[in-house]
Amino acid sequence: MGISMKIAIVTDSTCYLSKEEVESNNITVVPIPVIIDGKSYDEDKDITTEEFYERLRTSHTFPSTSQPPLGEMIELYSNLAKEGYDTIISIHLASTISGFVQSLKGLEGTIDGVNLVVYDSQITVRLMGILVLEAARMARENASVDDILARLNYVRETIGEYFVVDDLQNLVRGGRLSNASAFVGSLLKIKPILTFNESHEIVAFEKVRSTKKALARVEHLFEEEQKRVDYPLRAMVIHANDEKAAIKWRDSLSEKYPDLPIDISYFGPVIGTHLGEKALALAWSIDYKKA
Repeated sequence: MGISMKIAIVTDSTCYLSKEEVESNNITVVPIPVIIDGKSYDEDKDITTEEFYERLRTSHTFPSTSQPPLGEMIELYSNLAKEGYDTIISIHLASTISGFVQSLKGLEGTIDGVNLVVYDSQITVRLMGILVLEAARMARENASVDDILARLNYVRETIGEYFVVDDLQNLVRGGRLSNASAFVGSLLKIKPILTFNESHEIVAFEKVRSTKKALARVEHLFEEEQKRVDYPLRAMVIHANDEKAAIKWRDSLSEKYPDLPIDISYFGPVIGTHLGEKALALAWSIDYKKA
């Protein structure tokens, strides 16, 4: 009989999982700080998503994000070791958006009594949340670390997304858009469609004249993707403080694809800092509940 391992799953607050999902799956969530007018707030702890967007409208300076202190992470990992975990899989937002993953990788092999494995999700938001839920499920089923990582790599490969942002200003200012120069000058008259490229950087994919056209274009791209893959997909509409628009889009997609499961999720404060209010995204992955 193999020795059963005790694996802890850690992630950060940009996974945007519900409280219930976090608790019932025994996931540890580390809040990422968002800074508004010089004051730091821990995402989902000191500031709700609603409060954040309200503040965003009235803030005097452009909000920014920072990393959780490394000392706190060392303490967290050490405490999990004391609780009897022998392995920690720590899953975090793309290293192209934040330096957090790289900082944590420096801690691998340094925490007494526990094997720390830091995993770059290469994405963020609830798409990362899917990976976290899968890791938690497999840890509960006593899967090995190698099997969990292989599964995460597999699901991660099936993830795709297109964002339609209302205003590129936030991304350009925050330095998070790698090909921003192509868009400057025509920012006012377009609705850019963004995606993560092969290097997992956020890039402007196309310029479209109106939100309506942009959403239609994203639907077309998603349709192409559905034809390309040979496994069942699950989709997700993600919104930045515009649930009404998200529900409307989800409903029209459900009419078009009655067999497709479509979830609704949101861009919380940290990602909202970069995308701004009213951003919408259509994202997808393998239907992890089926395959």
